[in-house]
Amino acid sequence: MLSRERILQLVPHQGSMCLWDEVLAWTDTDITLQAFNHRDPTHPLRCDGQLRAIHLCEYGAQSMAVHGGLRTSAHAGAVRPGVLVALRDVRLHVARIDHLTGPLRATAQVLVEAEGSQQYTFAIHHHEQLLAEGRAAVMLQLP
Repeated sequence: MLSRERILQLVPHQGSMCLWDEVLAWTDTDITLQAFNHRDPTHPLRCDGQLRAIHLCEYGAQSMAVHGGLRTSAHAGAVRPGVLVALRDVRLHVARIDHLTGPLRATAQVLVEAEGSQQYTFAIHHHEQLLAEGRAAVMLQLP
């Protein structure tokens, strides 16, 4: 398991905008993460006191960033920031997530990658309930 401190070293998202707290497992093709912050009343994505399910897309995108950072650092490379350019086939199975007890858990898997882009699939669960799923594409900054 990798801690939040290690995650903060891998992603451009800092402070409360870094949404993941732990990496539970990862390989070169996939990652599993966990977060506890969705109940925090000061969560930076809250609006009108609620954290809506659409924000799970940001959790999904950040799971990609953490995975990319881990892969790059494992191969002694420099972490390359990316920009989310597309979401596809996103399905939200709940309206909001701020009332859920217990951690959020995400899995993400690399589908396609090239020199300057990556596409992942992601799924986010609360216990056994699927909250959100979809695909996301990122354009990476060239070295």
